[in-house]
Amino acid sequence: MAGLPPVARRRPLATASSLLLLLLLLVVTAAAREERGLARVQGPPPRHRHAYAAMMYMGTPRDYEFYVAVRVMMRSLPRVRADADRVLIASADVPRDWVRAMTEEDGMRVLIVENLRNPYESNLGGTNKRFKLTLNKLYAWTLVDYERVVMIDSDNIFLQNTDELFQCGQFCAVFINPCYFHTGLFVLQPSIDVFRSMLHDLETGRENSDGADQGFLVGCYPDLLDKPMFHPPENGTKLNGTYRLPLGYQMDASYYYLKLHWHVPCGPNSVITFPSAPWFKPWYWWSWPVLPLGLSWHKKRWDDLGYAAEMPVILMELLMYIVIIAVTRLARPGITKLCYNRRPEKQSALVQWLIKLAAIAAMVAAYSIPFFVVPRTVHPIMGWSVYLFGALALSVLVINVFLLPPLDVLTTWLAIVGMLIVMAFPWYHDGVVRALAVFGYAFCSAPILWASMVRMMDSLQTMLERDSFFPRIGEPAQETEFSKLY
Repeated sequence: MAGLPPVARRRPLATASSLLLLLLLLVVTAAAREERGLARVQGPPPRHRHAYAAMMYMGTPRDYEFYVAVRVMMRSLPRVRADADRVLIASADVPRDWVRAMTEEDGMRVLIVENLRNPYESNLGGTNKRFKLTLNKLYAWTLVDYERVVMIDSDNIFLQNTDELFQCGQFCAVFINPCYFHTGLFVLQPSIDVFRSMLHDLETGRENSDGADQGFLVGCYPDLLDKPMFHPPENGTKLNGTYRLPLGYQMDASYYYLKLHWHVPCGPNSVITFPSAPWFKPWYWWSWPVLPLGLSWHKKRWDDLGYAAEMPVILMELLMYIVIIAVTRLARPGITKLCYNRRPEKQSALVQWLIKLAAIAAMVAAYSIPFFVVPRTVHPIMGWSVYLFGALALSVLVINVFLLPPLDVLTTWLAIVGMLIVMAFPWYHDGVVRALAVFGYAFCSAPILWASMVRMMDSLQTMLERDSFFPRIGEPAQETEFSKLY
């Protein structure tokens, strides 16, 4: 090195300095991305100044249902002429094919993020464990490509355009109960500083009333109830500050069931939400006619997404039920023929009791198994049709196995059909009349169902007593006092 010219000696030093500078730049960039919580962005670049954003994470028993719900909701926004980007905040473990479908087929921007640790997880009990990762909503404040973001849950139904919400201030939300605002829809102004402050609050343990996102945000904006009501300026300018949103932007579905129509006087009747138990979400096939609004959600799915994913399962189930009916009619099995002793006097009362119990269990299974095997997110008309056909097929199997009277076994099937007709009747004056009609039908059907059950048990008892005098195949008949009469 001593014999090299000065320029040659400086080249390795310059190269090393350049590598160190490049390495430092990469570290700073990675740290900045980690601070923002964004691993990567997939989908088209930002095209608008505003965005509707939703969230998806994994680890619940209903991940697929929420995936379908997000797609249906996001696809419905162009139908109401929403002039904004559609963004999904997805945890890193969301399946890649789901992400690809939402970006390529639905045109969403998908932000892949790492789940935020929930320090309040111990406060979530029972079914509320599913809210453990809802704090991922805080990533909405990192969407600094947009001036305003409307954060929405997947169980919203948009009835009309709500782009005026982008004129609201730094934070706006709806109070659907007197004390706490609802985080199923809220407006925010993205800000990395606000996001950092919220992360600090998570670390220091800010008060959280429910252990999820709603309780945390209520703690961040405790005075929102005292803020003025949002009214969009006619000149299209944006407001500053925090505001309460009118109830029409988050109409609880339970309001509809009382009158069977919408009439929320404060603000436009724009968005329906379903903050009830998870089994009453609108995308389940049993939601209609049990809950009339379920058909509105499925109409949107029919128009925007279709049901191609569930059709192979539906066809397989129908084929299976057809095979069950055919085999049952051809084989005509009878379990009571196999359940008696060689000597009539030793016929066991315990065996008879077990056969009756098995018959009751089989009838319960005939009406419950088809319910659980129908894909949960199919159209209600399709779902109920497959369920009723499956219940009919398994009921025929029970009839032939236990040699029961067909009409008595199918009384329950007919009662279910009648109940669906009563609930689906479209000309009720209001929800109270509908509830009374359903109660009246159930009250009148109960004695008929009980009588059919009694007749089935009597028929089965008679069959067991009669079959005890029949020998097994290949055995000599035993002469009894009863047979001497003939």
